[in-house]
Amino acid sequence: MALAPVAEACTRFVYLGPNDNIVTARSMDWKLDVATNLWVFPRGMERNGEVGPNSLKWTSKYGSVIATGYDVSTTDGMNERGLVANVLWLVESEYPKYDQSKPGLTIAAWAQYVLDNFVTVDEAVADLAKEPFTIVSDSVPGEERLTTLHLSISDASGDSAIIEYIDGKQVIHHDRSYQVMTNSPTFDQQLALNSYWKQIGGTVMLPGTNRASDRFARASFYVNAIPKAEDPNRALASVFSVIRNVSVPFGITTPDEPNISSTRWRTVADHKRGLYFFESALTPNTFWVDLKKIDFAPETGKVLKLDLGKDQDHTYSGDATADFVPAEPFHFLGLQL
Repeated sequence: MALAPVAEACTRFVYLGPNDNIVTARSMDWKLDVATNLWVFPRGMERNGEVGPNSLKWTSKYGSVIATGYDVSTTDGMNERGLVANVLWLVESEYPKYDQSKPGLTIAAWAQYVLDNFVTVDEAVADLAKEPFTIVSDSVPGEERLTTLHLSISDASGDSAIIEYIDGKQVIHHDRSYQVMTNSPTFDQQLALNSYWKQIGGTVMLPGTNRASDRFARASFYVNAIPKAEDPNRALASVFSVIRNVSVPFGITTPDEPNISSTRWRTVADHKRGLYFFESALTPNTFWVDLKKIDFAPETGKVLKLDLGKDQDHTYSGDATADFVPAEPFHFLGLQL
């Protein structure tokens, strides 16, 4: 499949606060309604890579709360042990050819595989480095372009990793200092661009456009410039202010920059307290899910769904954990080979 020149924009960063107060935030920028809902998955779910007979198979070790894309993929989420996974667009992605020499995993379940299986970034990286599967991608639902994503993971210790596929090979960037990820260019080039802005200093000047490299520079400066608050709620307020700062105004169009899209929603994950916040661009309220109140046990836990509505315009307020209702799990989009 040929790659279209159009890409989407998102931002992710990790706040490293005192007293193990770690918070990961991300924005979802997309030109159309990405049909997102929130789901609860208990432990013990039987999974497969959804690419035919040689699909990767596993049983979930940890429960999670996730945000979907089109209700066919996991785009974002946190598991009960405080591991967070986010997928963002990266047009430069090129995945290995799926020759069935090893089990296949649909890109729609890439983030879910990490949430299901690991507690720490170290654990996840050690497994992924062995390349136990081949990522298999397909078209974006309703579109004629290949899904091209990279994956970020962060844990309750503040460790961080970014996984990309460049020229058909997996590249893992693993370091606590890798707090920020946006879109193009590839992560190594983003680091090089950001070093320029570090020399200038964020209090002197910061790039202000919606381009990925500019959002990377702003997020990198602000996430470490905001106060390291002892009060976790104050820390959350600061983190929300930064993710809003690097969001793209709703409805904006930039003819010369087709890779810029409006921010549809934002999530903020409080690793220590097990709180997963969601904020839609089309509702006046921010709400959260308390993972500590959820029954993730395989014997008694249930698959639950929170319907966010078209364009995520349903309004929830405060702790929305009790608003989830039992539902049949969605089917990860894959290939029938």
